[in-house]
Amino acid sequence: MSFGRPQPGRPGAGGLPLVLSGAAAVVVAWLAWDRFGPERVHGDATPRPVVARGELAAFEQLAIEIFRENAPSVVHVGSRARTWLGHVSEGSGTGFVWDARGYVVTNYHVVQTLGSEVVVRFPGGATHRAVVVGGDPRVDVAVVKVVDPPENLRPVIVGSSKDLLVGQAVFAIGNPFGLDHTLTTGVVSALDRVIDSVARTPIQGVIQVDAAINPGNSGGPLLDSAGRLIGMNTAIYSPSGASAGIGFAVPVDTINRVVPRLIEGTQGTGPALGVVLASAFRYGQNRYPVVGAVAENSGAEEAGLRPGDVILGIDGIPVTSMEDIPAILDQKEIGESVELDILRDEGTGMRRRTVEVVLKTERPR
Repeated sequence: MSFGRPQPGRPGAGGLPLVLSGAAAVVVAWLAWDRFGPERVHGDATPRPVVARGELAAFEQLAIEIFRENAPSVVHVGSRARTWLGHVSEGSGTGFVWDARGYVVTNYHVVQTLGSEVVVRFPGGATHRAVVVGGDPRVDVAVVKVVDPPENLRPVIVGSSKDLLVGQAVFAIGNPFGLDHTLTTGVVSALDRVIDSVARTPIQGVIQVDAAINPGNSGGPLLDSAGRLIGMNTAIYSPSGASAGIGFAVPVDTINRVVPRLIEGTQGTGPALGVVLASAFRYGQNRYPVVGAVAENSGAEEAGLRPGDVILGIDGIPVTSMEDIPAILDQKEIGESVELDILRDEGTGMRRRTVEVVLKTERPR
């Protein structure tokens, strides 16, 4: 079936509907303009009245106060070292003022990436040259000394990590992605974690937090709700390289043990049991470290220690955290024997035993 062409002077078969639809469109457009035209859309207006904020919530006031009191103690640690091609390479991390003499604590892996010229930038932008005093890659702690420190330095207030509880509030200050003095908050997610250091040795007793930790936060302080230093932000678990809500901090008890030795220049080899601690075991009201592995040819192996043994005490001193062990061994000498009070699964139940271990030299720090 075919359609012929319309004859001159006679409308085609679809002409009338087109005329009617066009007329309808004109009517609709006119009505819209009449109702929504510029003279009807715009009108007199004034800013909305502002409602008073009222008092800040207690947790907001706490976070503000902690940041205000501790931000002056947090610095940017970096470098501007020229490569053999003439380019400038920059390291970037965070640190915190340890004492009024200009000693600054940061991560070992931060200073490891720096060049020959270390610089410390203080709040307000003042930049000072610094030198690396020493570092311990086994626990990822380092100390730098500002050559000509400014007056009125604000050292951090040192707390304790031994008595932390899961659920406690934490506050992290750092320079993520080079953004100076950034505050993030969260809670202690877990305790007694074990992570690998830059020396591929386990750092024990690590604090896990959910406060956002990103590249550049390394070396920054982790604070409790009293504004005390309880750890140093060190690493994150992240498939993407950015914060995934799992961050790790070296406990302050480790820092407070290692930093004085680095400043004095006496950090080196020391006595060791020869075990790697894996977790914590609750026995009674306390949590005790569990042996995860025993090193070959160590005093622990010779004494018959096994993975799964729970260490309750050393020479009569209770051991209720992973950090207690190095703190006790620091008072001992290589070749000295110590008596371990352990809890062992004998197959028929957990039994307490006493084991004598000869302390041997640990690998150099």
